[in-house]
Amino acid sequence: MQNQLSCADLFRTLPPSEQIERVNSISDAQAEALLFDWSWHARPNQILPTGKWINWVILAGRGFGKTRTGAETVREWVKEYPYVNLIGATADDARDIMIEGESGILGLCTKDERPRYLAHKSQLDWPNGAKSLVFTADNPDRMRGKQHMKLWCDEVASWRYPESFDQAMFGLRLGDNPQSIITTTPKPTKLIKELIKSPTSFVTRGTTYDNKNNLAGAFLQQIVSKYEGTRLGRQELNAEILDDNPGALWKRSQIDELRVKEAPKLRRIVVAIDPSVTSNADSDEAGIVVCGVGADDHGYVLADISMQGTPEEWARVAVDAYHYYNADRIIAETNNGGEMIETLLRMVNRSVPYKGIHASRGKVTRAEPISALYEQKKCHHVGNFPILEDQMCDYDAKTMKYSPDRMDALVWAFTELMTKPVGFFG
Repeated sequence: MQNQLSCADLFRTLPPSEQIERVNSISDAQAEALLFDWSWHARPNQILPTGKWINWVILAGRGFGKTRTGAETVREWVKEYPYVNLIGATADDARDIMIEGESGILGLCTKDERPRYLAHKSQLDWPNGAKSLVFTADNPDRMRGKQHMKLWCDEVASWRYPESFDQAMFGLRLGDNPQSIITTTPKPTKLIKELIKSPTSFVTRGTTYDNKNNLAGAFLQQIVSKYEGTRLGRQELNAEILDDNPGALWKRSQIDELRVKEAPKLRRIVVAIDPSVTSNADSDEAGIVVCGVGADDHGYVLADISMQGTPEEWARVAVDAYHYYNADRIIAETNNGGEMIETLLRMVNRSVPYKGIHASRGKVTRAEPISALYEQKKCHHVGNFPILEDQMCDYDAKTMKYSPDRMDALVWAFTELMTKPVGFFG
């Protein structure tokens, strides 16, 4: 197997006395330069590949260093190319991860090469005159007509609108060697499978364990040990592209077939909550999903805004979604939280319509009628909802121990909108 240690990793394997001797042999300026020298910190599978390719596709687990690799590649490209653009999964991701994050562009550049981030223009201005436009995959139309010499696309497997990638590729046509770097935790989406098979792709695979020397002990203990050996861990840590769980109630091909770009006029909309009552590092997420039903009696998933946070935080997000989508009401499971849920919602908005639902049967029993609606081609996802769809196509009560909070919220929403309550609630 190819050695995947960086020069910095190899340096740490030297005896302490030799490390001290080597550090003392270089000047302060040379030592500072090493802090920003990517060739010193990068592992071999993080170095820009040679050869003829258009898309460098990095499929790697959490903590591998995907963001650092993308940012450092942009940093190298702008030395020669004046138009190196960025696309994040959302506007927040582009700002908080790709640009301002700990491994983002601003933190990796020396003072003399650091670009100015013009947030109001969604643009980076580099000292050498290069510019980087910043796009979001949530707005594919903004990319129409935009052109790129080089491009960094982050977390493509989580893009809600896959057509954003098509628009990006249409614009990748400037200069003598148009290329993109695609950094993502892999999921078995149609786009990822096509990229892997494409003859114009250079595919790099990596795992969380490749970067264990640079990961915090708490991360390794809390995250890696928790998910190691599970299906979720195989995807998020080992970067395996997993087929659907045969015991799950939904199939990706089924969801893809029914996916739509926009919903028709809806006669009812609800915000459904599968609540969490704690907010520590090990807490479950609060599942918050917005669904509607049209005049065609078909159901439409409009948003998945699930989150990990305090009860007060998720209550506010749910109420905001109620107003934004002009929903009819908020519904929530009361088994885990009881009257507290209504109290929290009333603290945010005293008049918000609310309905509490008590789950008297197991998850699978509740989910089966909703799965049947998908089989009848009556439920549609408006865009992509990667994490929600992961849960739907992965959860098997016989083998899974985690709580599929987003899936539960979807089930509550469509149960409210599209089925009769008899037999489903106590």
